[in-house]
Amino acid sequence: MTLFPHAAWRAVATALAITACSASMAAEPQPQNVLQLSATGTVEVQQDLLALSLTATRDGSDAATVQAQLKAALETALNEAKKTALAGQLDVRTGQFGLYPRYGTDGRINGWQGSAELVLEGRDFPRITQAAARIQTMTMGNVSFGLSREQRAKVEGDAQSMAIERFKAKASELARGFGFSGYALREVSVNANDQGFPQPLRMLSARAKTGAADAQLPVEAGRSTVIVTVSGSVQMR
Repeated sequence: MTLFPHAAWRAVATALAITACSASMAAEPQPQNVLQLSATGTVEVQQDLLALSLTATRDGSDAATVQAQLKAALETALNEAKKTALAGQLDVRTGQFGLYPRYGTDGRINGWQGSAELVLEGRDFPRITQAAARIQTMTMGNVSFGLSREQRAKVEGDAQSMAIERFKAKASELARGFGFSGYALREVSVNANDQGFPQPLRMLSARAKTGAADAQLPVEAGRSTVIVTVSGSVQMR
């Protein structure tokens, strides 16, 4: 009698297992009359969240001095902004703070430069812009608009309901078009995103015209389009 080595028996067992698995898969009925489709719901809404950043830059020969100047400018601005801070309407937070060497033509360090950032964010645009205008130790850096958490949740809910109704209507229409009376839902996925349309900021124009330290800076928000996509498959029947 011929004896197979252990490795040979393992190879034979693996081959038998693969054959059995393939036979089992072949025996399982493949799904028939399955339709893949997707539908979207789109809602356009006014942006209600403003994020406005203020920056301070300093330059000098001594790193510690430059850092101290930045720290003082940031602390002064932070204290001023906190006077009118209100949760959700004007939230105040510090942003980037960095100190970097400056190199001369000989490749050696001949000084230091750094920057600090303060971010004012919230739904009360006049409160934010007025607070920014009163800060004298920092200058305007950047502005962006978006949707607050509350607004985003509401708009996504509306867009989702729209997408679901369109998905159901499309599935029914396609099923009838293929000669079926209806359908059963197999699987579905829901994805949401929003697309903002940034608007330019006319920075410091009010202060330049009036010279007032507390003049409100003019800003204009854009609109965001929230899109929810429902995709999946249905069994026509």
